Amino acid sequence: MQRISVRVDDALYRRLQRRSYGANLTLSEFVRQVLGEAADPNGRYIYSSQDEVLATSIQILTLLATSIGARSPELLERGMLDARAILGERGLLDPEQDR
Repeated sequence: MQRISVRVDDALYRRLQRRSYGANLTLSEFVRQVLGEAADPNGRYIYSSQDEVLATSIQILTLLATSIGARSPELLERGMLDARAILGERGLLDPEQDR
């Protein structure tokens, strides 16, 4: 097995740490998986399938949020606060956005 050494700026390092924590992996395990996906032996572009699923999920959630917001704005606000808390706990939100 080859060892590689890479210098990463502090902000990127913190983001990687948050993502690895959210995935319940050590930073090394997380980075190995990311690199493994990037070097897919089948030549699959690593972002395409995830981006399509994410885009579809966002569209569905937008429709749902619009419907809920029209019926009960208070319920929508509570749901958005709960969602932000969960995403924050998993390291999936940039702390800079909360400022």
